[in-house]
This record gives sequence, structure tokens and C-alpha cells, in this order.
Amino acid sequence: MLPRPEGDVLVPADHPIVFFDGECGLCARSVRWLLDHDPSGVLRFAPLQGETARRMGVTPPADRGAWFLILADEDGLHARSGATLRAIARLGGVFTLARLLLLVPGPLRDGVYDWVARHRDALGGAPACALPVPEEAGRFLR
Repeated sequence: MLPRPEGDVLVPADHPIVFFDGECGLCARSVRWLLDHDPSGVLRFAPLQGETARRMGVTPPADRGAWFLILADEDGLHARSGATLRAIARLGGVFTLARLLLLVPGPLRDGVYDWVARHRDALGGAPACALPVPEEAGRFLR
């Protein structure tokens, strides 16, 4: 279930926000991958546990095991596989082809996403906070 924001969620079209679990090793590695493949600096990042998420009304489920990636962009909030594919597509170049995977039915895509999410601790290693290098610090929101 996608968290419902309180009030309007206004996100600049040129800087969508990727909300992630700040205590998940796989999530930290995923954020690192997005940073490494986003030389234009399009994406911004914020932990689901942070102030930006609270301020925007993005509230994750009480059960941390049910948390998922959320993308806030000019079209609203997207969760799970839809958020992941849209974030990858925003990287530009060959990554825009990720949008084609949105043609796969959501329940099928999200089934794969949910399997990975259930096994994220085993797949991602130890929980870690991805500390940005100084030139990336402005891309992280609290």
C-alpha cells in the first residue's frame, strides 16, 4: 500500500526524490548505484526515517519488513517496482529503456520486487548508512 501524503506533494520535475530505508544495506547499495550512474545530479535522496519524508507525509508501514522504495516526482508518489524503474529511467541515456519494463503488469513486477525486499538483509549485507562524498552531500535531504 502506497503511503498517502497529507496535503500536496510538490516535487520539482528536475529533481525527483528517492525515499529509501536508511538502515538497509541493500538500499544503501542501491542509492550508491543511482548516484554513480547519475552524473547530471537529477535525483535527490531522503531516508524514510527522515524529516523530509515526515514533512511530505510519506509514512512507511509500521512493519519495517514491509518498507519499500518510494519515488516522489511531478506525477506524484510511486512505490516498489514502479518507483525503481522510474528512478532508473530518470538517469537518462540507455537507462530510459527502463520505462519499457513498466509495460509488464504491476503485480508481476512487484512480485519480483517483494521477493528481493523480503531477502534484502541477506542480499545487501550489513545495514549501513551511505555517507555521501562532499560533492554529493547537497543531493541528500534529511
